[in-house]
Amino acid sequence: MSDPADPPELPCPFCERLEEGRLVAQSEHAVAFPDGYPVSPGHHLVVSRRHAADFFELSAEEQADLWRLVAELRETLRHELRPDGFNVGLNAGRAAGQTVMHVHVHLIPRWAGDVDDPRGGVRWVVPAKARYWEWEGGAE
Repeated sequence: MSDPADPPELPCPFCERLEEGRLVAQSEHAVAFPDGYPVSPGHHLVVSRRHAADFFELSAEEQADLWRLVAELRETLRHELRPDGFNVGLNAGRAAGQTVMHVHVHLIPRWAGDVDDPRGGVRWVVPAKARYWEWEGGAE
């Protein structure tokens, strides 16, 4: 009997179905393209060229190149869209919310007022722990 927390492996969409025409930036070890299910205008993915499920499986050179491409794409989006900030997200492993088992970084432009209260940012992956400023003795 299979465990629902460990679904069967599906063909990798970044290896099997990525169309060259969708690429907006690329480097030796990574490519970038718009997210298929964007959470904001300009939401992009930066994906390793080599198939690896976990960011920590990449070599130091591959990791550095991937982050260089994130920074390059951020500059492009900053000039094109003029967001007020960015969320940069990396899910490493199913327990961390990774659903496509191929290394990818989410670059998500954000604007003042796009949510009622953006405090906590990525901390909202564990909602009960996100509002740390309300904890006794918590930072403000």
